[in-house]
Amino acid sequence: MSLSTDGAFIVVNTAEEAVDRLAALHKRATEGLSQALKRYLKDRVRPSAEEQELFRYPELRLTYDCQGEVPTTVRAYAKVQVPGTYSITITHPAAFRKYLLEQLQPLMADFTLTVEVGVSQQYIPYPYVVEQGDELAGSGVTAAELARVFPSTDLSAATDGTADGLYDWENTDPLPLALFDAARVDFSLRRLVHYTGSDWRHVQPWILLTNYHRYVDQFIRHGLDMLNAESRFERMVLPGNIVISRGMPEGEMQAIIETVVWHRYQMPAYHLQAADGDGITLVNIGVGPSNAKNITDHLAVLRPHCWLMIGHCGGLRQSQTIGDYVLAHAYMRRDGILDRVLPPHIPLPALAEVQQALQDAAAQVTGERGDDLKRRLRTGTVLTYDDRNWELRWAQERPLINLSRAVAVDMESGTIAAQGYRLRVPYGTLLCVSDKPLHSEIKLPGAAGAFYERAVTQHLHIGITALDLLRGQLNSLHSRKLRSFDEPPFR
Repeated sequence: MSLSTDGAFIVVNTAEEAVDRLAALHKRATEGLSQALKRYLKDRVRPSAEEQELFRYPELRLTYDCQGEVPTTVRAYAKVQVPGTYSITITHPAAFRKYLLEQLQPLMADFTLTVEVGVSQQYIPYPYVVEQGDELAGSGVTAAELARVFPSTDLSAATDGTADGLYDWENTDPLPLALFDAARVDFSLRRLVHYTGSDWRHVQPWILLTNYHRYVDQFIRHGLDMLNAESRFERMVLPGNIVISRGMPEGEMQAIIETVVWHRYQMPAYHLQAADGDGITLVNIGVGPSNAKNITDHLAVLRPHCWLMIGHCGGLRQSQTIGDYVLAHAYMRRDGILDRVLPPHIPLPALAEVQQALQDAAAQVTGERGDDLKRRLRTGTVLTYDDRNWELRWAQERPLINLSRAVAVDMESGTIAAQGYRLRVPYGTLLCVSDKPLHSEIKLPGAAGAFYERAVTQHLHIGITALDLLRGQLNSLHSRKLRSFDEPPFR
């Protein structure tokens, strides 16, 4: 594909042509920036003004002139609401090809659009083309010096203003085409690598989040079972980008697993990958709402189909037993971390598709039905705190817990659900009761016994089965419940 030297906007006729041109422009910009950076580190040669003009993100722009079309689908995404011009800067279009085509193809089929691709005015910060950072070590060049020669990160350019609706819809021109622009996406991609210990390209569209390492052990065991059996999965990627592939001898697989130093990473991630790209990622996010917000801020730019919280909670009802499950149908948020952008009085809807999938999965995995299942699986409100020792304020907290009818307490679920609501990622929560702090059943070594061990294994399999059930419901899963009035066309 020939590229104009000035990066002028060119009309494209198909979604494939648009993505191809975006990829070519991005490759030219990043390779040029990378080569210029290496020359400067080696010989202190500054890039020319003409070269610097190429160090910019590609831009996708579409113009909608309403011709009275009525879309033939009721999907919640890939539609335009008002006439006008919509645009967004794009990073890594080759890696995001499937997502971009899923948005552009129905848009171009259902609406009369002019689609253009060119070079934006937004420069690519040089840290985003540095793969490992090794090339900077020993060069004698400081970050401050590089920032005077090359475009550097501008945090004011990487915001969630579109997702949070913090822009003047009536007077914005062009309108946003997607929730996240290139700078915001690149910001998160680098942090995903830092926190999870694996390349962001390994992350799968179906995500399990947990707050306990035992779930990791069970996920690895499940992954090995899938790779050794007839399944749709082909490989498992562990922290440090360590790959276990189908066909490896089992002894070799175990030896590789034992070499993984997952504790180097704050939120190690494990990826069970399938040939069709519909694999599962498990992230051990640790404890607390800050961690929960942090990782979901970054995972959201990958536009996953769903994330589920599969972790531990404290049971608040006498009738619960350690090892029982809680299916959240409402959240009382006392986490504090999102109050400025999503006040706690804003209700978070339970997504029917996710709730049904979790319940059906629980029945399928446990083999229990009716009253037997109800005794193990409690549906109710989950209370999410930012204070791990909330019990020390029990006298003050009791009236609120009473009013909420909460059945469980944790430190992540409400935040993860709020982030899913805020960033338009379908969400759900299934928790396992690990203690009952109000009923003298506290965490003691060995107190849970074999029953608790069984529950962890079972719990993980319920989460995996639920995601499998949801794979065939994408149109209804990406619900209009998560869409605002002033919504960008892309999901």
